[in-house]
This record gives sequence, structure tokens and C-alpha cells, in this order.
Amino acid sequence: QVQLVESGGGLVQPGGSLRLSCTASGSSLSIYTMNWYRQAPGKQRELVARITTSSSTTYADSVKGRFTISRDNAKNTVYLQMNSLKPEDTAVYYCNAQHDVFRSNYWGQGTQVTVSS
Repeated sequence: QVQLVESGGGLVQPGGSLRLSCTASGSSLSIYTMNWYRQAPGKQRELVARITTSSSTTYADSVKGRFTISRDNAKNTVYLQMNSLKPEDTAVYYCNAQHDVFRSNYWGQGTQVTVSS
């Protein structure tokens, strides 16, 4: 069982940067594929970035070149570095963990990111 807590959201101006963190307890993140999702009002939940247990990464086309997902297994934490932020990046961002063998899913509570002048 994994408990996930996101942090780092807030209000930022267009073109600014923000780093989100997701810290786990209850299990080591080294055996989980980690994902960041986001959901804006009136829109479907969208996969933003993924990092596997072998550190392979995948990004949504809308964030390629601007966002970077990384993991620090020693700190049991996954990060999402967001640069060149746009108003359309405004959403609640959720951390998700998927066990590579059992395929169990765990979700954080979400953190709000607002990009506005």
C-alpha cells in the first residue's frame, strides 16, 4: 500500500516555473511506474508525464520540451519540473503510482497550479 502527497502548486505568471513534488510512504517508489496527471475544469483528466522503474520517460505533446519528470528513489519522491508555463497549464495536478507487477494504482490528493497574470 502506498500513500502519496503532492506539494509545490501555486500561482505563477506566464513564462514562469514551478516544481511539483510527490512523496510516498508505505512502500518504496523504486518498484512503481510514476505518473503525473492533470485535470482542468470541464476537461478530461490528462496524462502529463510518466517515468518507469528503469527511468524511461514519456510526455504529452503539449508539454514536451517544457516539463521534466524525475525521481529520487533515496528520498522516495518524484518531481515534475514545469518551465515556460502557459495559462492552459492551469489545472489540478495528481501524482499516480502503478506497481509494475501487480498493477495496483494509488493517487495523491492533488495540488492546484494556476498560471495567470
